[in-house]
Amino acid sequence: MDMLKKIIDKIFVLILYQSARILFKGTLYPLYRIRSFGRKNVPKKGPVLLLCNHQSFLDPVICQLPLGRWTCGVARDSLYEGKVLGFLLRHLNTIPIRRGQADLASMRRIMSALKSGKCLFLFPEATRSHDGKIIDVKPGFSLLSRKTGAKVVPMVIDGTFDCWPRQKKFPSLKGRIGIIYGKPIDPEDIKGLPDKEFAEMIGGRLRDLQSEVRKNMGREPYDYE
Repeated sequence: MDMLKKIIDKIFVLILYQSARILFKGTLYPLYRIRSFGRKNVPKKGPVLLLCNHQSFLDPVICQLPLGRWTCGVARDSLYEGKVLGFLLRHLNTIPIRRGQADLASMRRIMSALKSGKCLFLFPEATRSHDGKIIDVKPGFSLLSRKTGAKVVPMVIDGTFDCWPRQKKFPSLKGRIGIIYGKPIDPEDIKGLPDKEFAEMIGGRLRDLQSEVRKNMGREPYDYE
């Protein structure tokens, strides 16, 4: 019976996940005129750690829509308290994590997901931007790649800040959003690199990618000088 229950649960999760993808793609793509660049940079197989900037509550949904492979993410534990959102998060392959403290149980689940070959996205800034610009990346993410053998793919979403900034309760129903995936970084290139240097390198790549995607979308790049 336990085996049958596990099979039914997996089928249910798969149906829910694919249904959610179809729903979000069918609504968000035309609503926000989403364009994506560099999708070929995301490996189709094997463990991948997507490190994405964070402008808005829209990011966790939008960052994975252009990809053809199953992805999972991390969400703060307080979001699981709501009945509807909590149900969806628990059944859409997300991992809860406590903010502001070392959550070893969640880290083990994240590493387990990567070791099993999954594609997982994280927001290394650890909070949403106040102005759309990329803030400093927190250290510690290189460990995930070194311990699991996951390739690191920096990526940027631009335009979600205009659609739903943290200062507003509800999103706008119009806008333009661009997504860009950078070149993958092999775990061998990360070994021996201090955490702080890795964080600075990722921060630099994210800012370069943001400038690139803003130019592709006909926008003026942010001035980081």
